[in-house]
Amino acid sequence: MTVRLVTPTPDLIPLKPEGDGYWRVTVSLPPDSLYQYVVDGGPPRPDPVSHAQPDGVHGPSQLIDHAAFAWRDGGWRGRPPAEMILYELHVGAFTPEGTFDAVIPRLDALRELGVTAVELMPVAPFPGARNWGYDGVAPFAVHRAYGGPAGLKRLVDACHARDLAVVLDVVYNHLGPEGNYLAEFGPYFTDTYSTPWGAAINFDDAWSDGVRNYFIENALHWFSHYHVDALRLDAIHGIMDRSANPFLKELAERTAAWSAESGRTAALIAESDLNDARILRPPSAGGFGLDAQWSDDYHHALHTLLTGETQGYYVDFGTVGQMATAMRDGFVISGQYSRFRKRRHGNSSADRPTDQFIVFAQNHDQVGNRLHGDRLSTLVSFEALKLAAAVVALAPAVPLLFMGEEYGEEAPFLYFVSHDDPGLIEAVRRGRKEAFLAFCWRGEPPDPQAEATFLRSKIDWTLRDTGRHRLLLEFYRELFRLRKATPPLSRPDRNRLDVRVSEGSPVLSVQSWTERVVTCCLFNFSGSDADAPVPDRTARWDKLIDSADPRWGGPGSARPDRLRAHSVAVYRAPVKRPRHRRRETAPPWTRCRIPPPVTWRTARRRPSACLRADHGPHCAGPSSSRSCFKTTVRTGNGISIPSFRNRFRMRLRSSCCTRY
Repeated sequence: MTVRLVTPTPDLIPLKPEGDGYWRVTVSLPPDSLYQYVVDGGPPRPDPVSHAQPDGVHGPSQLIDHAAFAWRDGGWRGRPPAEMILYELHVGAFTPEGTFDAVIPRLDALRELGVTAVELMPVAPFPGARNWGYDGVAPFAVHRAYGGPAGLKRLVDACHARDLAVVLDVVYNHLGPEGNYLAEFGPYFTDTYSTPWGAAINFDDAWSDGVRNYFIENALHWFSHYHVDALRLDAIHGIMDRSANPFLKELAERTAAWSAESGRTAALIAESDLNDARILRPPSAGGFGLDAQWSDDYHHALHTLLTGETQGYYVDFGTVGQMATAMRDGFVISGQYSRFRKRRHGNSSADRPTDQFIVFAQNHDQVGNRLHGDRLSTLVSFEALKLAAAVVALAPAVPLLFMGEEYGEEAPFLYFVSHDDPGLIEAVRRGRKEAFLAFCWRGEPPDPQAEATFLRSKIDWTLRDTGRHRLLLEFYRELFRLRKATPPLSRPDRNRLDVRVSEGSPVLSVQSWTERVVTCCLFNFSGSDADAPVPDRTARWDKLIDSADPRWGGPGSARPDRLRAHSVAVYRAPVKRPRHRRRETAPPWTRCRIPPPVTWRTARRRPSACLRADHGPHCAGPSSSRSCFKTTVRTGNGISIPSFRNRFRMRLRSSCCTRY
C-alpha cells in the first residue's frame, strides 16, 4: 500500500504493515495537503477516513487541522435528549443557498419558536450536488457544497451560542453506491446479510473487530472534532449483528465513556422499526443502553386518525385507543399480530420512561417517502393541523418538528439525487416506483434525478409572516411556551400520567401531575363536535389554550362540556393537598367524566367508581358505606396510598374493595 501525495509536492510514500490488516507511515505535511491511497497497484483512491473531499467523492482527500478552529462554546456541556425540542432540517433544502452558513441567520427564529435542538440530516459527502445524504460514502468527511468541515463547525458553534443542541444523522447500516471504495481496503462488508440500500456492514463476521472500531471512532469523531451533542443512528434495523456483544451496545459504552471523560453530554438516538425495547434498556437490564429512539408508532397512530389512510403500514393503525397506547407505552405494536408484516411484531416498552421516545407528526421519511412528497398541511384541514401540533408539542415524550412544519409549509419534500452513473439513476427511478406499490398511490413519482425535483423541495421561509401560516406559527410558539412553563408537561413522568379514552369516544384525555399542579389535555380526533370529559368545575381549573379559539383562527370554543371538531383544550389546576401534607402520587383531580384510576371523595361527595384495581371502573358489587381509620387505596399504576381519618371518607360500591 502506498500514499500518493498530490500537494504540496507530488510523491509516492510506501506504508509498512503492522499486522491484522493495518498499515502505517509518518509524514510531516501542512494542513490542506491533498493525498490518495494506492492499494495493490490499483488506481488511486480517497482515504477511508478522509475528513474532507474538496474535489468530490472520487477525488483526493484533504488533511484538516481541527485544532485551528477557534471554538467559543467552552462552557457548553450538552443537553440530554429528554430535554430537547427537536427541529429536523435538510441543509440543502432549508435555505435558498443550501449551506451551513445560510442556516445560522435562522437560528434565532428557531430559538424564539421554542426549539432547543437542531437535527441535521446526513452531511457526509455524496456524488453530485444534491442528495438526502443517505448515499454518503466518506463517513468522516463533510459535504463540500454545504460548506465543508469549517462550515459545519461554524454552525455548531452558533447553535451552542444560542443554547441550541445539535443532533447529527449518521448512517452505519450501509454506504452509498457511487464513490464507495471501502471494500478495496478490507472486509468492511459481508455477504451473510443484505440491506435494501446496498451491501451490509460486517459487524459480526471474520475481521469485524476493525470494522466495528471504524464506526465507533466515527461517532467519537463527531463528538470531539465537531462538538455535536447527539447522533441519530439511521435505520438500526439494517445493522445486522448476532454477536454476543452487539455493536450498538459497544457503541453506547464507548460514547458514555467519552462523555464522562470530556464532561460533556453525548447521546445516541436510534431510528428503528423493530419495536424492541432492548435498544433503550440499560445493559444492567439486558439492553443496549441507547438514550432514545424515534417513535414511528406515534406518527402512524396520529396520521391515520387525521387522514383516514389505511394503505401500507398504516393498515395496523386507526383508533384513538392506539393513540393512547402510543402516548402511554411507546410501542403500539408490542408483540401482537401485525397485518402489514403478516406476523407478530415487537415487544412491550411500557417499562421505559416516556421521554426516551421522540415523537412527530412529520419527518423527512414520512413526508419524502410519499408519492408526491405531500406535507400534512396539504392533506388535512387547518383545525386538524393545529390538533397535530398539540399532540406532538404537548406529548409526554420528546417533540420533533420537520422544517417548515411550524408554519404549515406546503412545498413537498421529494426524494432527490444527482448520480453520474446512468444505470444507477435508472435503478433509483425503478426502486422508487416499487416502493409505492403497497400504498396504492396513483400517478408517477417525480424524477429523483431532475434538479427541478430538488428545487421544489426547498421551503419558503417567507410564508411564516402571512395569513394562517403566521397563526399556526404563533400557535406552535404558545404550545412550546406552555410545555416549558408547566412542570407536568415539561417533565413527563410515567408514574404521574393517566391516558385514557372512553369506549366509542373520539376524545383522548391526558392527565399529568406534580406535587403542586395537575394538567388535563383533551384531544378531539373527530370531524364533529364531541362531549368533553372536563374536570370538576368545583376545582380551580384554568383553561390554558383552546385551538378552537378565534385567536388561533378557530370557529370559537363550544360549551365547557363540548369540544369542537379536531380541537384541543388544555386545563391546569392546583393540587388539593391534605392538611397532614403527606406526599400523594395518586391523581389529584376530584372528578372526571372519564373515571380516573382513583376517585377521591370527601364526606359530602359520592364516588362513582370502585377503588379496587382488579374490579375495573364500574364495579357493580353490593353498595356499602364505611368510614375507615386507615384504608389502602391501590391506584391504576399499582401504587398503594394510605388515606387517613378526618381527611378522606370514601363511599365504596363494594365492601370487598376495602382493606383494613
